[in-house]
Amino acid sequence: MNIYLIAIAVLPVLLLAFVVYRQDKYEKEPLGKLIKAFIFGALSIIPAGIMESILIQFTPPFPVVSGAYTGYVVAGCSEELFKLLFLYWAVWKSVEFNEYFDGIVYACFVSLGFACFENLGYVMGQEVFSEAMATGTMRALLSVPGHFLFGVMMGYYFSLAKFGDQKGTQRRPSHYMLMAFVVPMLLHGTFDALLMIPESMGEGQTAVAGVLFVLLIWFDIRMWKWGIHRIRRLQELSQQQSENGTPFDLPLNPFEGFTWDV
Repeated sequence: MNIYLIAIAVLPVLLLAFVVYRQDKYEKEPLGKLIKAFIFGALSIIPAGIMESILIQFTPPFPVVSGAYTGYVVAGCSEELFKLLFLYWAVWKSVEFNEYFDGIVYACFVSLGFACFENLGYVMGQEVFSEAMATGTMRALLSVPGHFLFGVMMGYYFSLAKFGDQKGTQRRPSHYMLMAFVVPMLLHGTFDALLMIPESMGEGQTAVAGVLFVLLIWFDIRMWKWGIHRIRRLQELSQQQSENGTPFDLPLNPFEGFTWDV
């Protein structure tokens, strides 16, 4: 097992984990709980992979549609669904999940746990060293940060499901829990579809692939802006909570009064 391949697969994950940990300014989460979230994220690969293997069998035969289907339904839906479920099982009732920013921290650790083992699978699965390094480099620049940002979005709504949005908006916890799935799923699906549509069209589509890659870079930049905005928003709410000692009495069951009206 090549140490360089392991490093290129794991180091980007550890770097982003350190970044989000440093952003937790008011009450650091216990290392054991963070490791648990990371492991749960890695374990979520198993049911997500099973669901993907089932859904991939229903891929439409049309090139562009098949790329979109693979991006949104196979990858986006399966992976974000099980990330959210494992995030919920890992931390929802934990006494350490007691401030707004915790949702982003834990969701990012779950997402990065998923990304770490997905990375290892992609990189170690290459037979040629140069191809493995190229795969690892591309994933370090795009896929791992993508999973990190999906985690930011998931964690943002996950915290609102538990603590409310503090804007006077009368939303049920179930609304925000649904958004904690839908928003990262749509972002993940768009991200993957922009990569998969050119692949589904086959060779000879260089111009289309180039345009979609430019769109992917633009979309990635937009995701970073959205993610930073949500990080700052929850940091502000955590600061208010820290200064005021605000009590939170929302129910622990986020699916109470569940509605599809989003």
